[in-house]
Amino acid sequence: MLDDIEALKEEIARVTIADEEELETFRLEFLSRKGKVPAMFSRMSEVPDEKKAKIGKAMNAVKNLAEKTFEEHKKRLQRKESATLSAKDDLSLPAPPYPAGSYHPLTQTLEEMKEIFYRLGFSIADGPEVEDDFHNFTALNFPPNHPARDEQDTFFIRKSDDPETEDLVLRTHTSPVQIRLMQEKEPPIRTIMPGRVYRNEAVSPKSYFLFHQVEALYIDTDVSVAELKETLISFAQLMFGSDVKYRLRPGFFPFTEPSLEMDIWWEINGSGRWLEILGSGMVDPNVLLAVDIDPEEYTGFAWGMGVERIALLRHQIDDIRIFYDNDTRFLEQFH
Repeated sequence: MLDDIEALKEEIARVTIADEEELETFRLEFLSRKGKVPAMFSRMSEVPDEKKAKIGKAMNAVKNLAEKTFEEHKKRLQRKESATLSAKDDLSLPAPPYPAGSYHPLTQTLEEMKEIFYRLGFSIADGPEVEDDFHNFTALNFPPNHPARDEQDTFFIRKSDDPETEDLVLRTHTSPVQIRLMQEKEPPIRTIMPGRVYRNEAVSPKSYFLFHQVEALYIDTDVSVAELKETLISFAQLMFGSDVKYRLRPGFFPFTEPSLEMDIWWEINGSGRWLEILGSGMVDPNVLLAVDIDPEEYTGFAWGMGVERIALLRHQIDDIRIFYDNDTRFLEQFH
């Protein structure tokens, strides 16, 4: 047994290691669980008791030699690698730029819209995306079976024939936030309601089954259509430039009376046409009554505009679907 230990010791002493691969080979051959040193220890059961102390001491010496040899060569190779690196690379140079993401173009557009309305004196309110029938329809002058509901066909979370159980829907506009705000706060109110909304629409270059809105509500005494018109024109000029082409025309919405729609001249690929960006109007008295605000004392205006439409115009994009394709070739253009 002592002769085998001495032979193993001499074998370790003769080893030469030139690189990382040979260092790993040495570790596997001598120090791994199935290596020669552990295999030698596994033979201790063959040694008589009176010789175990002497044999154990010799075996420990071989083990220490193998571990020392491994560590010395490992450190030598690390020093060599460090010297090679310092000779090739100037570590004082700044690191190469790490690729960073950017805001989605819809997020960029929404943030710019919020900043404009903040400058115009509006605060910001938020609300749930899953709404009950009252807040999404009824309180906004959409009574059950009203034909205007057909224009806002939506996704139902809960649909019940029981008159005591309210339907739950994915909100079709952010107008329910207006209702909640008027229920919680007394006028004056001057707030925008940005958020994601859903409608059961066919997907096309100009429409999608989800989109983003920025709605607004201004309630106070003696609010007029002239103030609504001036606010909308100010937004258009701040968003698209003072030379923007716009038009205001009559419209219909159950929750406003009178109602106006705003179009922006959209020119792309050598041709142009009017593109609607928002619907607006004076808040219908029935809406104020639904939230216990006296329409004889207070008046107000409201509007709702699509963020996607604004982004289409702003960046001269001709297909709304591209915002949701997650194509990095498109998104990387908006750093």
